Amino acid sequence: MPAHIDDLDETDWGSDAGSPPSPITLADVKRAHKVILPILPPTPLTSHPLLSERLGTETFVKLENVQKSGAFKIRGAINLLAGMDKKTRQQGIVTATRGNYGMALAEACAMYDASCTVFVPEGNSPDKNAAVIALGGNIVIKGHDFDAAWDASVRHARRIGAISIHPAKRPELVAGQGTVALEMLQQCEGKLDVLFVPVGGGSLAAGVTTVIKALSPHTRVIAVQAENAPAFHHAWHSKEYSPMIANETIADGLATRVPVRYTLNMMRDLDGFVLVSEEDICAAIRCYAQTLHQMSEGGGSAPLAAALNMKDELAGQRVGLILTGGNIDRASLQRALQIDAPVHTPHAVPNFPLASLDYGD
Repeated sequence: MPAHIDDLDETDWGSDAGSPPSPITLADVKRAHKVILPILPPTPLTSHPLLSERLGTETFVKLENVQKSGAFKIRGAINLLAGMDKKTRQQGIVTATRGNYGMALAEACAMYDASCTVFVPEGNSPDKNAAVIALGGNIVIKGHDFDAAWDASVRHARRIGAISIHPAKRPELVAGQGTVALEMLQQCEGKLDVLFVPVGGGSLAAGVTTVIKALSPHTRVIAVQAENAPAFHHAWHSKEYSPMIANETIADGLATRVPVRYTLNMMRDLDGFVLVSEEDICAAIRCYAQTLHQMSEGGGSAPLAAALNMKDELAGQRVGLILTGGNIDRASLQRALQIDAPVHTPHAVPNFPLASLDYGD
């Protein structure tokens, strides 16, 4: 059963202090691929004439939803755990998540005989919580959103002497996620005009951008975030770093309030960054079900949502989409499949005025 830890302070200054690691390189991603390949065979890169017809493009979809934990994040988790020595792993791993990263880390920790404690915010998907537990992790419910849960997890790790792992602030994680792009280029022989990638904590976008710009510089990389949680989008376009309110979104994995400087810096070479609405995301979930017959969660559907919005601009091109995960709960799936169902509309998203709500960058 999920635990509630009530003796944690509401804030802790400098909860993510210290110098950021160096940006990853293509060599880091290639090393990560050698680590994970014996454990994780390449996921399929598929296409379907109906999907290509709807977009007016030659469309290729990377199916990361077929991973055991249902999402791409197992790549970085294995690369991270494999690089730790036994003594470090025995300290135990603590993290925070909205679901997919917690599942991936729990799965990887089980492989390497390390304990895993995962903090999740209140109201997190019960299905994702149950999956973390089933994969060997311990769940702690704390905080009103991901960033608050992360802050609590850091303090808890300090108190028990465990290793605190943020989903996007370790180069091993980013390099592992970058293997998605490495495989895509191999599978389509480097012939992609545009590649769409969703942004939650930015580890995938940072890794993908690094690989694509090194191996296929002609390929445009477009990042996608939910309209209801646009912190990264705002920071990338304005070059102003500040937390922003994250409203309710069906793309819960993209609901980041505090942009991550580390991954954001590696995303500067993106060719574009767009937002998609709740209606757009629900339409993309339906589209994947109708064409590829694949289950896709909100965050995993965001790249397709963006491509559908840009179909006139993309006509005739070779387009890559990363279906990052399929861990959608029943209520969200029902909502997405009901074409006429009302969806949450975005509210104003002002910058947070209080420094006490910044849980580290």
